[in-house]
Amino acid sequence: MTHLQDRQPEYTPPNESGPDALAGRDDSEALCEQVVRARAERATLRIVGGDTKAFYGRRVETAQALSTTGHHGIVHYDPVELVATVRAGTRLRDLERALADNGQRLAFEPPHFGDDATVGGMVAAGLSGPRRPWVGAVRDFVLGVRIITFDGKQLRFGGEVMKNVAGYDLSRLMVGAQGTLGVLTEVSFKVLPIPHAHACLRLELPLAGAFERLTAWGREPMPITGAAHDGEALHLRLEGGEGSVSATRQRLGGETEDSCFWSQLRELQLPFFNGAFDNDAHVLWRLSLPALARTPALEGDWLVDWAGAQRWLKSSEGRGFEDEPRADAHIHEAAIAAGGHATRFTPTANGDSPFTPLPPVLAKYHRQLKQRLDPQAIFNPGRLYAEW
Repeated sequence: MTHLQDRQPEYTPPNESGPDALAGRDDSEALCEQVVRARAERATLRIVGGDTKAFYGRRVETAQALSTTGHHGIVHYDPVELVATVRAGTRLRDLERALADNGQRLAFEPPHFGDDATVGGMVAAGLSGPRRPWVGAVRDFVLGVRIITFDGKQLRFGGEVMKNVAGYDLSRLMVGAQGTLGVLTEVSFKVLPIPHAHACLRLELPLAGAFERLTAWGREPMPITGAAHDGEALHLRLEGGEGSVSATRQRLGGETEDSCFWSQLRELQLPFFNGAFDNDAHVLWRLSLPALARTPALEGDWLVDWAGAQRWLKSSEGRGFEDEPRADAHIHEAAIAAGGHATRFTPTANGDSPFTPLPPVLAKYHRQLKQRLDPQAIFNPGRLYAEW
């Protein structure tokens, strides 16, 4: 596995040029045929895009690779309507470049973890960046999807407008499903304009003081789109109109810092994350907790993001193979007790799921959903949990 800190998320233009550079290629027929063959042979498929998030989730064993990278391109993009429809194998950086050329962006700030990150992988992982509490998550911007079902048919769910739905909202169910419910071939997104002004600040505050101020600021219409504490200082990002950003910047004070802090946080490339993927010293955990929850009494170093709702723990607990199950259970239990859940980002040696075990009732619904949409368990079996 390529380590996260070795990967570079910066954009480099594609080799193609001209107005049709991102028109891409429709490879959906070949993908459908591969699914049909797998079903006939009772084989399983490991859905692969850029494979930059292979570390996230359980490893899919003994499965044929189904690559979506040949199915790429922007199908439809309307900057006026703020809507883009993109094939799943499209490189994320290419989509972001096309949006930026029109002064727009994916507001939920998805991490790349490598140059080859694809749109399908972004949706399947369901990960959002530091801006998520203020603008929404990946699923909040997905308008529709096209997927290949277990019987090799390509179906469309949702569209290019927001609307109420009855029954399963499959468009959003695919977000974070890690490819276990079907093969994503196309996604429609709502995109947003890039704000006119931004500023990045660093305030010397202890964590408790930072929480107090963030609570107070949360009651006011301030243009905050990033709030993280690294154990020494509070880092803030302001985005919006020039007047609002300027006034808020003067009011809050602090030191001006480079915006690269936020891209490095998004890509897990800050110094805090060093060593969490390539040595035997630490295990990296992401805890999702109520913003004002007390930090669980767990051994290790902390980095707080999302104004307290997302907390990264770099711990030495469970680093050895024999200690992993016990330590993992301890951290899961501590997160649940604090009102949230924990996800292990450092791959496990024993193959256990990095995700918090589901309560029995919720696990039942997950199994039923998998059985309904993928009765032969063709797609990424065991990616989330060993049972499905």
